[in-house]
Amino acid sequence: MNDLSKLPTTEGAAKVAAPFHYPDSAMTPLERYQADLKRPDFFHDAAQENAVRHLQRLYDDLVADDRSKSGLLGKLFGKKQQGPIKGIYFWGGVGRGKSFVMDAFFAAAPVTSKRRVHFHAFLHEVQLRLQEITGQPDPLRLIAAEIAGQSRLLCFDEFHVHDIGDAMLLGRLLQHLVQAGVGLVCTSNYPPAGLCPNPLYRDRFKPAIALLERRFQVLQLDGGEDYRLRGDYRWGDYAVAPESEQGARVAALLRLGEAAEHDLMLDVNRRPLPLLAREAERGWLHFDTLCREPRASADFLWLAEEFHALALSGVPPLDGQGIDVQQRFLNLVDILYDHGNRLLLVSDMPLSALLSESAHVDFSRTRSRLQQLRLLPPGDAPTA
Repeated sequence: MNDLSKLPTTEGAAKVAAPFHYPDSAMTPLERYQADLKRPDFFHDAAQENAVRHLQRLYDDLVADDRSKSGLLGKLFGKKQQGPIKGIYFWGGVGRGKSFVMDAFFAAAPVTSKRRVHFHAFLHEVQLRLQEITGQPDPLRLIAAEIAGQSRLLCFDEFHVHDIGDAMLLGRLLQHLVQAGVGLVCTSNYPPAGLCPNPLYRDRFKPAIALLERRFQVLQLDGGEDYRLRGDYRWGDYAVAPESEQGARVAALLRLGEAAEHDLMLDVNRRPLPLLAREAERGWLHFDTLCREPRASADFLWLAEEFHALALSGVPPLDGQGIDVQQRFLNLVDILYDHGNRLLLVSDMPLSALLSESAHVDFSRTRSRLQQLRLLPPGDAPTA
């Protein structure tokens, strides 16, 4: 049986098993934020402070709830929480600090069973679990009960819905998690009403939107600046080369030597995946293989676990591609970025052309992440 607390997660997602700490023995979210303000590389953002203060109230509720259950009456009568802890839903533009304030809250949250997990990884875990308990009358209720038993607090990062299957699954699961009393904190680039924008199946997700608006505090966090672009962090490289020269360029940048294997066929989630080359934990694929074929996020998660560095050649301007192709590329970038993988993109177009206006509603986040790639002049070496 898959233990939902132990399956792979992303970007610091973990089940924390630390002893309970009350405010007198550890910093609260607000205290952590105020301490950060004293750092020379940190400055005040009113929107972030407002978000932290709302998280502080949720923190105080968690502390009060645990103290009431650990008191004498709670021990004698088995006092339980009377209703679900209200969740918080942060939304705003990319790089505004949503993940930062959620991380501060997660680190300070006074519960031993808590998880921070990326949207893609969480859905993948749930889908795996569904395969194991087929035939049950209400499998999502069972999964929600398992999650509630393992995690009293669940923090979702990059909450978004574009696929009808994900929409149906997530809508029902959220309802069960709320009913089970799991505390939820979510970050998203969109308000609840902006989730699942496809008109073909938006009506089916409306009950989940209503649940988010009714049970969660919905807060916009948008100070107007993408802080990701302030620093010099680079998580990969971008190289320009004609199609006929991209193979040699990838081999040099990915440092593929005599030990490299070429033209392989991988078995990824019971489906073949052509790989142009690999050496150790470095792999090379073509854009068409990953983004034009019907690949799921689970395949990208597999690649993120299998390889430390991935090269993708033949990358075209995205605004000329179908929405399904764009969505797969966006999912791939999200997963590799959040897993801490190194990414090398090779195209015959400059990055500015690749990042031109796209029809996809999520492209602002991807643009921000791709702008954190190092632009390589011809013949330059990659970063370590």
